[in-house]
Amino acid sequence: MDKIEHKRFQVGELNLHVAEIGSGPAVLLLHGFPEIWYSWRHQMIALAEAGFHAIAPDFRGYGLSDQPSEPEKAAYYDLVEDTRGLLDALGIEKAFIVAKDFGAFIAYYIGLCHPDRVKGIVTLGVPYKKPGEFPSRDSAPKGLYVRHWQEPGRGLADLGRFDVKTVIRNIYTLFSSSELPVAEEGKEVMDLYDPSIPLPPWFTEDDLQTYSSLYEKSGFVYPMQVPYLCSRRDPGGLAHFSDRTIQAPCLLISGTKDYYLKFPGVEDSIKSGTLQSAVPNLEIKFFPEGSHFVQEQFPEEVNNLWAGVRSVTCPIVLPPYETSLVEMVQYILV
Repeated sequence: MDKIEHKRFQVGELNLHVAEIGSGPAVLLLHGFPEIWYSWRHQMIALAEAGFHAIAPDFRGYGLSDQPSEPEKAAYYDLVEDTRGLLDALGIEKAFIVAKDFGAFIAYYIGLCHPDRVKGIVTLGVPYKKPGEFPSRDSAPKGLYVRHWQEPGRGLADLGRFDVKTVIRNIYTLFSSSELPVAEEGKEVMDLYDPSIPLPPWFTEDDLQTYSSLYEKSGFVYPMQVPYLCSRRDPGGLAHFSDRTIQAPCLLISGTKDYYLKFPGVEDSIKSGTLQSAVPNLEIKFFPEGSHFVQEQFPEEVNNLWAGVRSVTCPIVLPPYETSLVEMVQYILV
């Protein structure tokens, strides 16, 4: 961890924080919520040791990056353009992108808007959705955390009842479950937390303190906008690209215990083959026992993904389904 360097780059009107290590082909690692650059700590070191330049930014409004002046106007497209600008600032022509949670949308949308900047895409847990085509709120349970937090002010009020460390502890514990976080009538999402349930065994008190210190700096105003409130708004600049297909080789890895599979329509879209109409070079693999935080839960296994990796120059050809995850991803980047 001590070898990871921390830098800031001016991108548009904002200074963005970047953690980086290593040299060689660029691998851009995009976080989700309630995560931060630190979510990729295990993978960054492994990538550097394998001969790659690992780059993990904090999105605008997260961690050590600047806050935008008008968070209520936040959109996914802002993060797409921030990421393109960051590649420019780093002098990187093309990168391999690894992303999880809502970061997966940013990775896919970079593949739509700036295909010349992408060598390949791996996403963890979250499949492709066309810009603006998010599931109807009515199809989800009424108390689902997303429905609550998509109501203006409700998410901030919910989280604001607790100190930052408690919020991170609660969310990591809830989101590590295989069940959808659904609040009872008259309750809020944070009321689901059971203090008798310990932190996941792979998430230490030191990890909790690191996350907490970063969210104490950034707060939750922007994280409630992206990904929650912005998903209910017009896709803005992304609308011009919604009919395009993503031609880059892509791999979706889904943990079999990831609660996101239980979102309305998600598992069906993954297993039915419909995703390939928009992402023709997509392969899908399931990670046994993997939760929503698979790269932190099974760091050694995910680190092994990079052994023997060189570059993406052709569509993915994967070994049989029964092949181990390590062997599988080794095939992706030959």
